[in-house]
Amino acid sequence: MPIPRTRPGLTAGERSQLVGWLDLQRSVVQWKCEGVSEEDAHRSVLPDSPLMTVAGIVSHLRWTEHCWFQVMFLNHPASSNPQFGDADDEDFRTHGAPLSQLLLDYDRECAASNEVIAAHELGETGRNGKFRSGPASLRWMVLHMVEETARHAGHLDTIRELLDGETGYY
Repeated sequence: MPIPRTRPGLTAGERSQLVGWLDLQRSVVQWKCEGVSEEDAHRSVLPDSPLMTVAGIVSHLRWTEHCWFQVMFLNHPASSNPQFGDADDEDFRTHGAPLSQLLLDYDRECAASNEVIAAHELGETGRNGKFRSGPASLRWMVLHMVEETARHAGHLDTIRELLDGETGYY
């Protein structure tokens, strides 16, 4: 079944527009993964970026959602998030996890992020003072996630075209 990709209403309120644009980009990520074989999901097609795979991007986006809304905003421990470990780009490493599991984990993390966004004022600031961006406003974090997710959706566009010729925007 196709994943809905709906833009927020032209005159919707600020929160609806912010979450609507973020959810649209998240849906594009899911859509770009539809029909990708397990082998292709883990196949590198960019010689200088071997971790930039379909599966690697989904893993990274999952952990980036966790980073901003759980660690930076709510100040939950960073220890479970590979972005805060010693190895560079560990959040792109999938350790053989199937794409379906990575997408499920991403979807769950997005739902948890949306719960955080719904429960707090957009002007409220993050509770994590250990990191430079920790005290950013929730609004800033949501806007950053729109930018981050859209950037990687663009990467997925390119990777998907290189893998199997599939193209399409929105």
